[in-house]
Amino acid sequence: MYPFFRMAKELFVHRNATPLEIGKPHVSHHICWPWDLDFWFELNNGRTLTLYDLGRIPLAKRMGLIRALKDNKWGLTVAGVSVRYRRRVRMFQKFEIHSRALGWDERFLYLEQSIWTKGHCANQALYRTAVTGADGIVAPPLVAEAMGVDPQSPALPEWVENWIKADGSRPWPPENHTDE
Repeated sequence: MYPFFRMAKELFVHRNATPLEIGKPHVSHHICWPWDLDFWFELNNGRTLTLYDLGRIPLAKRMGLIRALKDNKWGLTVAGVSVRYRRRVRMFQKFEIHSRALGWDERFLYLEQSIWTKGHCANQALYRTAVTGADGIVAPPLVAEAMGVDPQSPALPEWVENWIKADGSRPWPPENHTDE
């Protein structure tokens, strides 16, 4: 089930947080609850992606993106994600989610999120997101203007550019491997 109560708590806790500039991190604090676990009694990999919402939505609010979405009747969607898992997060373990917007290209916004426990990174995700309107994807410079920020993106890190290039070479739609 989606963590609606946890999201409400995050939005309440950060309701008066200072606005954030592009590239500045939003940090939130959490606990790994029993319903977040898999069969090995550690944070489930799919649940990790859901819990990242607890950092991404307050980040969007603090940057002014939520206001721009509401004002323009736009939506927000995830268009791709790449995750690296490196350390286990166990039941009742406290962790932080670090979230930051990196920049954009002609179609997508790029966000980085990571989960930290005891000073170590447990996992990291790179998100490709899109703002959508009645006519499809809204150009990120228009979104930036609606947020009141410079429509010129900060330079994306080289590793993000490399991911964009590699992902662009991936065939779509994928081959259908069913026997016919």
